[in-house]
Amino acid sequence: MNKIPAIPKLEALSSDNPKIKSGAAKQFIAISQLHPKRLSPDLDFFINLLDNKNYIMKWMAIDVVGNLLQFEDESTKKSLLKRMFTFLHERKLITAAHAISALGTIVQANPEHRKSIITQLLKTESYTYETEECKNIVMGKVIVALNNFADELTNKNTVREFVVRQTSNTRNATKKKAEQLLKKLTL
Repeated sequence: MNKIPAIPKLEALSSDNPKIKSGAAKQFIAISQLHPKRLSPDLDFFINLLDNKNYIMKWMAIDVVGNLLQFEDESTKKSLLKRMFTFLHERKLITAAHAISALGTIVQANPEHRKSIITQLLKTESYTYETEECKNIVMGKVIVALNNFADELTNKNTVREFVVRQTSNTRNATKKKAEQLLKKLTL
């Protein structure tokens, strides 16, 4: 029998002890994935952490908010989606990667936002990141997110064009992901 994990105190995320802070962050991410309704009452707390100067707290908040968004009203969803979209062009690879993952989760729970999320994910191709290799990694993350709902893509032509371009990506892992998704899109 799976035991439901205890929710750590929110104050643990402000601890001076890095082990306590990191451990709590990992617990909040896990709970938001497995039992998101348990954290819904604390959504505002996690939204405030989206602006945190500590990147680890910010990345954790992106993950948690992405998992909790499914329970919110439409106005809140739209507002938070706009926030998530801004993380895609923040130049930081890890911030963009967390946002891409969160958007992939959001689109699965909120298919009515699929078109706008796909549009924003495809825009990453025109954004500048810290290095060209960071951009290549971001392209791979976008492909993974698209792959999670490839069967449900509404505008396959635009996605296919993006994926075809990524089959020439200089990062071998991204190129392979693109080739695999392209096969799926052609079926």
